Amino acid sequence: MTRQEVAKHTSEEDLWVIVDHKIYDLSDFVYAHPGGSVVLLQFAGQDATQAFYNLHRHEVLQQYSDLCLGVVEGEKSEVIDPQPGDLSKVPYAEPLWLTPQFKTPYYNDGHRRFQKAMRTFVETEVVPEAHQKEKDGTFVSQELIDKMAESNVLAMRLGPGEHLHGRKLLGGVIDGKEYDYFHGLIVSQELNRVNARGFQDGNMAGMTISLTAVREWCNDEALKDRVTEEILSGKKKMSLAVTEAFAGSDVAGIQTTADLSEDGQHWIINGTKKWITNGMFSDYFVTACKTKKGLSVILVPRTDDVETKLIKTSYSTAAATTYIQFDNVKVPRNHLLGKENEGLKVVLSNFNEERWMMACMTIRWCRTVLEECLKWSHQRIVFGKPLISQPVIRQKLARMISLVETNQAWLEQTTHQMNNMTYQQRSSLLSGPIGLLKASATRAAHDIADDATNIFGGRGLTQSGMGRVVEMFHRTYKFDAILGGAEEVLNDLGVRQAMKFMPKAML
Repeated sequence: MTRQEVAKHTSEEDLWVIVDHKIYDLSDFVYAHPGGSVVLLQFAGQDATQAFYNLHRHEVLQQYSDLCLGVVEGEKSEVIDPQPGDLSKVPYAEPLWLTPQFKTPYYNDGHRRFQKAMRTFVETEVVPEAHQKEKDGTFVSQELIDKMAESNVLAMRLGPGEHLHGRKLLGGVIDGKEYDYFHGLIVSQELNRVNARGFQDGNMAGMTISLTAVREWCNDEALKDRVTEEILSGKKKMSLAVTEAFAGSDVAGIQTTADLSEDGQHWIINGTKKWITNGMFSDYFVTACKTKKGLSVILVPRTDDVETKLIKTSYSTAAATTYIQFDNVKVPRNHLLGKENEGLKVVLSNFNEERWMMACMTIRWCRTVLEECLKWSHQRIVFGKPLISQPVIRQKLARMISLVETNQAWLEQTTHQMNNMTYQQRSSLLSGPIGLLKASATRAAHDIADDATNIFGGRGLTQSGMGRVVEMFHRTYKFDAILGGAEEVLNDLGVRQAMKFMPKAML
């Protein structure tokens, strides 16, 4: 159809518009339009491309693709229409290793195939649920958990190891024995792209920081294997219960107690935990407790004596953030992880994987926000010119790019070290560097959130529309600055660990 034909359809009952050379029949959509009918009537029968992209993200067109009648005669669409698994064409929207003209010493073609498969899985299976759960605050569905178990996404989130041997990952893209920490980096960053911060943690994040401790420190092989199978099959869920109202980053200040029963066969757990991710739906809690001569970590199954209450925080209750009360909970003695009174070693060693994973995700969030700002500054017309024409905007974007690329490079260097170290070496050598990396990433997030909100203006304060991602990032980036160890604590940890290697005599 021609533009002349489109121009005939200008009434509420018969309303057509053109966006990016495509013709849309909005006749049945006029009164369902979230922005009302008036704005649509203002562009009835006209080319509304500039007006549309000044207000909306391209995904809105994809959402309403069934309203499209076709393309204007003799014309073709200009805007890229991304499909599941596609890489972004926006500069700096992808890490350099995914950009064809750049080379990398860390990744190979197998990593690239794996990344595409993981992105496709996330965009087709995870994203639709993530946005709904983020909005209504309900917890991850068993249906999605089953899909992640079947494709071995759950197993991959624990990092490399024997638990992956014999498994075909994402339908056989790679074998479990090939999986390394760069694959783990990809999994963390791709899952982050759902752009739903509460659901991001609600999507079994508790498992990723608790089952790792069971795998490494459980003294009973049969118990370890049974719990691993239950969790990785999606039949049961798990969370890490360390933080209390009495003790956050100060792990040694924990007040929850574990005393041996009179017959010496059970632990009796009493106390509370707070801000426990996924605690509302967990069947097991990897719990830090005070014992007679120190700290111990115990795997506590849910019983009637474990009470959980939902905590509302700055992000969605989809994260299932929980207050837990243990009231004389009886736990078999073989559920001890590591050695009695030496649980601090278990907790601190386990933090490495958690902080590294959080750095992966925070850096990806920063990159996503950078991409949003680059798109918006080209779309938004201000005083008759695109926003990108303003030097002050380009300065903000330059700062964002520098922070994102610096932290990604540090992350990949750290990941390379993890690939070439044992668990014990990582625990002794990388605790400080990983702590500094996480703190650097979250401090960058602070600066990027601030600049991005200013670039988007009022839209950066609105939970829907063009600024949705920026608004969520600005509202929730502090979770990563606090969870897993506050910035100040991690910076101090990094310096203190470095001091251990200082020469005793300096010229």
